[in-house]
Amino acid sequence: MENPGNFGLIVWISSMFFLVCLSLGYNPVDNYLIHCGSFTNISVGDRVFVADNSSSSSYTLSTPEHIFANSSSNSISLYYDSALYQTARIFNGPSHYSFSIKEQGRHWIRLHFFPLVFETYNMSKAKFSVSAQNFTLISEPQLGNGSVVKEYSLNITSNKLVLTFTPSANSFAFINALEVFSIPDNLIPKEARTIDSKGGNRNLWEQALETVARVDMGNTTVLPQNDTLWRLWVSDDAYRTDKNLGSFVSNVKAVNFTGGLVTEDFAPASVYGTATMLNSSIDPNLNANLTWSFDVSPGFDYLVRLHFCDIMNKTTLESIFVEIFVNTHSAGHLNLGSQTSNVLGAPYFMDVCTRASASAKLNVSVGPSNILHYPTVILNGLEIMKINNARGSLDDPDVVSSRRSKMKVVVIVGLAVGSFVVVVLAAVIFLFCRRRKPVLGKEEHFSMNRGRKVHTTGSKYSNGTAIFSSSKIGYRFPFMAILEATDNFSENLVIGVGGFGKVYRGVLRDETEVAVKRGAPQSNQGLIEFQTEIEMLSQFRHRHLVSLIGYCDEQNEMIIIYEYMENGTLKNHLYGSSLPGLSWRQRLEICIGSAKGLHYLHTGSAKKIIHRDVKSANILLDKNFMAKVADFGLSKTGPDIDQTHVSTAVKGSFGYLDPEYLTRQKLTEKSDVYSFGVVLLEVLCGRPVIDPSLSREKVNLVDWAMKSCRNGKLEEIVDPSLVGQIKPASLRKFWDITEKCLAEHGIYRPSMGDVLWNLESAFQINEEKSNQNGELSSQISHVSDLETSLEFSRAGGLDDLAGISMSTVFAQMVREEMR
Repeated sequence: MENPGNFGLIVWISSMFFLVCLSLGYNPVDNYLIHCGSFTNISVGDRVFVADNSSSSSYTLSTPEHIFANSSSNSISLYYDSALYQTARIFNGPSHYSFSIKEQGRHWIRLHFFPLVFETYNMSKAKFSVSAQNFTLISEPQLGNGSVVKEYSLNITSNKLVLTFTPSANSFAFINALEVFSIPDNLIPKEARTIDSKGGNRNLWEQALETVARVDMGNTTVLPQNDTLWRLWVSDDAYRTDKNLGSFVSNVKAVNFTGGLVTEDFAPASVYGTATMLNSSIDPNLNANLTWSFDVSPGFDYLVRLHFCDIMNKTTLESIFVEIFVNTHSAGHLNLGSQTSNVLGAPYFMDVCTRASASAKLNVSVGPSNILHYPTVILNGLEIMKINNARGSLDDPDVVSSRRSKMKVVVIVGLAVGSFVVVVLAAVIFLFCRRRKPVLGKEEHFSMNRGRKVHTTGSKYSNGTAIFSSSKIGYRFPFMAILEATDNFSENLVIGVGGFGKVYRGVLRDETEVAVKRGAPQSNQGLIEFQTEIEMLSQFRHRHLVSLIGYCDEQNEMIIIYEYMENGTLKNHLYGSSLPGLSWRQRLEICIGSAKGLHYLHTGSAKKIIHRDVKSANILLDKNFMAKVADFGLSKTGPDIDQTHVSTAVKGSFGYLDPEYLTRQKLTEKSDVYSFGVVLLEVLCGRPVIDPSLSREKVNLVDWAMKSCRNGKLEEIVDPSLVGQIKPASLRKFWDITEKCLAEHGIYRPSMGDVLWNLESAFQINEEKSNQNGELSSQISHVSDLETSLEFSRAGGLDDLAGISMSTVFAQMVREEMR
């Protein structure tokens, strides 16, 4: 065996190692099968797992220390080939597998573990974590002595995937084999219906998923080699709660994939061709449910996919009419015939999302529907996938709780043992102190001002108080890492300049692109903004708020690291730069996204968060032009429940300031609404808020737009590049909500929830297709007028507009976006 020390830090793997599943109809663009810790390739069925010490540019292994382990184990009872588990790669420090990605989109990641014993390494006791992109996949797995295959689905939006293995203290990490390959775009939906009390749809597009269960009904098992995507479908027998109720049916030949939207990539014919059926032979009038029970992690949301196919060879599908339950929630009734156009043997699947109950069990049931007398009740297959939580983790929170409990025990024991010693020492010190005058020592403290010479003992203000009051603040980056990421703050990487300082584009060691905002030398006010921004971003996680990657406060620096937004600011796409313009559809989508972010700030926590600096320059766009609100340095916590406002000095950007806040120094969430109204005007008009180059009556955007509208010249203020893109009814709807946002007094302005509702309405109106007679415009005008009359009738008039609140309507949206 070759000496492990001879391995280089970078190991190249062949990119021309296989063509997978050609005979089964799916050939992934990205396709990596790795035999970890091996010097030789092995064939598993018609696939080749490549040794991870080959040479190619499509894949790299980077690790400070790695060891090749070999085992003589020859009696492994597995569904996967036992040859995969006779070697392992062991990591004694943080290590990475990096994969070049040719096709962005959903990929499957399968991690194969089979604990071996090699020299001093007992892999069953290994403690480590595995992460990919910004998601934690595994944290200190309990592997035991058997084989474990962990399967994940990630939406990869860059040209590289990095899998990171991080051993815990005094432990190591290992992996026996891994698979990374692209899957069909439509295999995982962008969203799915939720069936618990919150209702609505659960967004899945940016989420990571972990396969918890994949079950073939009919008491059969489908092996990976019989599935186009090499999935293992285990028998449902172990999960059924009442085995006397069900009977098994099988008729694979009846499965008919032709003409349907469901292909074998969703599930093979051997899954759709078997089923567990309610045993109505016991009693034709039997009113009972078939139920399967699964172990899950409380506190996580789950995607549940149920597979159906009529394989009974009946002349009609009307008898396949079932009611579906997940835990105590109804997922509705399914008329299989109507879903498959009454095509016999046509497969169908249903996706729903739910949250696991506190019992750590997820029960899936199908039963007879009361809509149809004596229906046939069957289920062919079932998949359950865990959705990452708000922290981007798929780790079981119970593991973390267990660790914390153990730590608490240690702390309590330590306190008990040490208390006696402390009392004795305190008595001795007290006797000495009585005989001595107290000597006041000079307090060491931390200053964020580069020009001051101070002693540094930690992150503190100049008065000795801590910069961050919450111990939960993390993400602290060393200054050297920031220098490396920004090429020593190269001017060639500057992507923006603001009042706080310059913003640089950077690339971290794991190839993550970031935006690095470096504070310029200034007063303690800059320090307060630095603290506020980090504390705010550490509290919140929302798809329409820019994400905090980390910060650095070493060497008197004030540096904040954000996710990189490829398309810059909304402002630069509206005017003042050479960046491409935006269509009306894009502008509406950006406004809607920004409104969602602000609505979450106003309603997503016990106390409202007021942004205080809403402007087009603080709305950033990612590579898909999705909007994210940024720059929380001026943000303030809203008033207490018994107060109407926060009294504070005026801060913000000229032209966007709420006139009521400007004159009375009374800040409310309606100040953000006014500023957002100005942004809506910028979006509509495509010009700056203040433009001294224009004639006197046009210098101020708000004044000019309001006057033009009063004179019946609304169309004249619209950005000329939008001509022909905006339907009149959509324009009126957009202008109405903009005008309400700009009301002089906050009490007459709508909430952000109302703003969001109206923007969604403007978007829907503009997306409606015209009918053949070209009558849609007048119809929409009538609908729009009707909506307006209804809105004012329930509010009581313009003066009562502030009473209109759509908070209840959007409460679900907020909770969904928080995840």
